[in-house]
Amino acid sequence: MKHLHTALWGVLPYLTLVVLVAGTAWRYHYDRFGFTTRSSQLHESRLLRVAGPLFHYGLLFVIAGHVAGLLVPESLTDRLHVGERVYHANALIAGGTAGLATLAGLALLLYRRVRTPAIRAATSRSDRVVYPVLATVVLAGLTATASGATAGSAYDYRLGVSVWFRSLFALDPDVTAMAGAPLVYRLHALLAMALFALWPFTRLVHAFTVPLGYLVRPYVVYRHRGRGEVRAGRPVR
Repeated sequence: MKHLHTALWGVLPYLTLVVLVAGTAWRYHYDRFGFTTRSSQLHESRLLRVAGPLFHYGLLFVIAGHVAGLLVPESLTDRLHVGERVYHANALIAGGTAGLATLAGLALLLYRRVRTPAIRAATSRSDRVVYPVLATVVLAGLTATASGATAGSAYDYRLGVSVWFRSLFALDPDVTAMAGAPLVYRLHALLAMALFALWPFTRLVHAFTVPLGYLVRPYVVYRHRGRGEVRAGRPVR
């Protein structure tokens, strides 16, 4: 059992990172024009206007919550005088809301994909693999949040999962810290690693091409053909 824990929590995270980085580099080299969501907005836009923002903004808050929960040690929140009750209430309310928004957005996106024939026909094999994994990751995360985000919980993930996660950056994995976590946390971590391993080979890779430069691009000056007027417009997408 000790060797299994070492393989799962001491070796597998680094293998996942290698696959993520090497797979992304390979995909960019051989299929850089494939770094796209293969937008299906032309086939259906009504549901997409709701599901897209719900999923993406919910996911951003989920990621922010993971960063705060996994990287910020309990000693720091204690020094900031953030009590356990306040911390866990915030984790339950904010994390739960973000997780539910992500799950609702994903459910609508999947319903839209099944409901619209043109979108269903364009669904690739990689989509059929990654969508169930993504949905299961979110469900496991919500279950972990509900079970551990109460002040009276018998398990404090900041003394277990978070310690293991931070130890990975020190290249000295605390295998015991993760091996002692409840099943739902371990399942969530394993599914997340599977998702990251699949990431470079699916449409999720488009996350690495977010056009952040658009926010700081200068205005584009253009002319009106008829009267030769010069106007300033927003950057062309």
